[in-house]
Amino acid sequence: MPRIAQTFKLETGAVIEYTVAGRGEPVFILHGGHSNCQEDFGYKILLENGYSIITPSRPGYGRTSKELGSSLHTACKAYEQLLDHLNLTKVHIIAVSAGGPSGLTFAARYPHRVHSLTLQSAVSKAWHSHEDTTYKVSKILFHPKTEKYTWKLLSVFSRSFSKFMLKQMVPSFSSLPVSQVMQQFTQEDVKQFAAMNQRQRSGHGFMLDLEQLAWFEPSGLPAILCPTLIIHSKYDQAVLPAHAYAAFELIPQAELCLFESWGHLIWLGKDADTMNRKLIDFLNITA
Repeated sequence: MPRIAQTFKLETGAVIEYTVAGRGEPVFILHGGHSNCQEDFGYKILLENGYSIITPSRPGYGRTSKELGSSLHTACKAYEQLLDHLNLTKVHIIAVSAGGPSGLTFAARYPHRVHSLTLQSAVSKAWHSHEDTTYKVSKILFHPKTEKYTWKLLSVFSRSFSKFMLKQMVPSFSSLPVSQVMQQFTQEDVKQFAAMNQRQRSGHGFMLDLEQLAWFEPSGLPAILCPTLIIHSKYDQAVLPAHAYAAFELIPQAELCLFESWGHLIWLGKDADTMNRKLIDFLNITA
């Protein structure tokens, strides 16, 4: 069920959209590309273990002002103001996929606000240069003028032909053969994948991600002093495992967990429970 979205207006007039779920130790989730404050992957296990979850729509996604995406520093300053607005002194950060650089930047610049940092399939260095085919195709499919048609088409086909669409999209997420990947999925996994395609939109956000992350430099990562858990699949094709290694080499208190899970969407498939247990153990220790 969708959570009730709220908005917070900054002194500049810019707006942050966000949701809050649960009660308990606060976890601040910085979602991946094509998502927003209604993201759902990984939430159930956190709520069941007594954590509350604050999720802002990152700049350009949902109703959050795209102007906050002028730089990662600008976005992170806005996140700090949102924490002040919610009277939250310190949080656990979970940064997902294209939200990785936002989490890394926040943890480096505002160490006094962060209990721990978890990177899930996260970008941690330059991603998709302007010469990459993925960059060029994404500029067409997920441009603000075309993205709603792209997602409408994906939504319709995913609703009617869920398993077929999953098979077609597996190579975007995994380096494993499609037949091997499909054996790891339950019917519930197929259902969750279809639901993902039905809730996703790119807005202006993914274009901001592509522009900023093409030049992201991990040089500031040694300034991250909090305990950090890096979770990644060995077979991730969307954000290659090299990103996980890059973060591990530079963050002083980092722990690297490379899983045998099928690919980028680590919340689906046979290793999801193992990943969830590792995350909860880490959060409980660092709370």
